[in-house]
Amino acid sequence: MSGQIIRQQPWVGVLRFVDGSVVTLTVHGIGPPGHELAPGEERTWVDIARFEQVLDSVVGRPDVRLTFDDGNSSDLEIALPRLLERGLTAEFFVLAGLLGQPGRLDRDGVRELHRAGMRIGSHGWAHRDWRRITPEQAHEEHTKAHDVLSEIIGEPVTRVAIPFGSYDARVLARLRRARVTRAYTSDGGRARPSSWLQARNSLRHDLDAAWLRSVLDGRPPWRVRARRLAAGAVKRIRR
Repeated sequence: MSGQIIRQQPWVGVLRFVDGSVVTLTVHGIGPPGHELAPGEERTWVDIARFEQVLDSVVGRPDVRLTFDDGNSSDLEIALPRLLERGLTAEFFVLAGLLGQPGRLDRDGVRELHRAGMRIGSHGWAHRDWRRITPEQAHEEHTKAHDVLSEIIGEPVTRVAIPFGSYDARVLARLRRARVTRAYTSDGGRARPSSWLQARNSLRHDLDAAWLRSVLDGRPPWRVRARRLAAGAVKRIRR
């Protein structure tokens, strides 16, 4: 059992084993939306009670990472005080080109998150599919967005969350040329802590304790693991 950490979750009541991997949870929006949601976006928008349930479940879990996508105003208004109350930190991936729009963070909000000890990353410029952008749009997504966010917080922004989890070999090559130090996907499952490409698990609007158990401590059937591995391999080589 060398190298393993044993954790006990009060809401599970049994010992769980963590093998050195990490699980990353992704939050998109919390509470009443402050802007019109895109089709399907409501599936990843959670109410405050469920969000608090998630936070309470990950306190004291060094194998769990929290990330936030899209730069919604709920990041600052709802998430930040609840993170601080529990001594938690998170990484916020902001859409630099949408700052200040209704329901979105503005520059002061990004600075406040950063001053509170949260990490700021880039979700790009305008929530585009990075597999289907022009060279001019790619400059906005991978260079301009980083420059804007770096100027706001006063330090380099070098990590990204890939919009829609949509990537291929060309996207990954552009990110490496842009000197991205870590890229988060939406591929699901656990990941090695130091991996450059990190899988994440998006919160669902209907999440419950069973869903949390399965994501945080469960081991998916081998067929599910095989599908995830195959899907990730295809994404990394397709063009």
